[in-house]
Amino acid sequence: MIATRATHPEQARQALERLCRIYWFPLYAWARRQGHQPADAEDLTQGFILHLLGNRFFPDADPARGRFRSYLLSSFRHYLSNEHSRATRQKRGAGRPSLSLETPGIEERYQRESPAQLSPDQLYERRWALTVIATALQRLAQEAEGVGHAALFELVQDSITGDRGGLPYAEVGRRLGMSEGAVATAVHRLRWRYRELFREEIAHTVSSLEEVDAEVRHLFQVLGG
Repeated sequence: MIATRATHPEQARQALERLCRIYWFPLYAWARRQGHQPADAEDLTQGFILHLLGNRFFPDADPARGRFRSYLLSSFRHYLSNEHSRATRQKRGAGRPSLSLETPGIEERYQRESPAQLSPDQLYERRWALTVIATALQRLAQEAEGVGHAALFELVQDSITGDRGGLPYAEVGRRLGMSEGAVATAVHRLRWRYRELFREEIAHTVSSLEEVDAEVRHLFQVLGG
């Protein structure tokens, strides 16, 4: 959200498009849990995102209305309740920018990653939190590959976020020709960088840097951590 308020309109649009590319799946999951059929949920989500981009939605948004996470869902609700949007979504590409979302297998992903006991809003927030984590880890993986540490990252990634079940450091070292201590040091640095990237991703979705800590706490509460 900080980034979407860039002074240059094209920079703001690019920032918003990046956020939409990242966080479209929580919207799809919310629509599915509301009872929309897979094809309709996909169509509505795609149409909504194009609506935001085509109408330069976010540069005019009021930061006081809330975090991007909450604002996006509130706007999606409004979009779905608008009968005109429903009637014209098949024509959504006319005069609007194109946007290619990675939708193959989306319903299978929804079925696999969406606990049945969660309400639509709970599912949306859970998917949002997990998407933040996945995005930060993806960036970390790209950085590791860039400095020749892709193999190390692959072996220790389960340990970076605190998940259990990762390989013992001694085993990682044996496979990579490193000492156990060197592996431990590398994991410590990766964890530190992961936390930085996680906070950076959060910072893109809040109105000010002062809100980052509160949003981090909220997302961990959503995940039960």
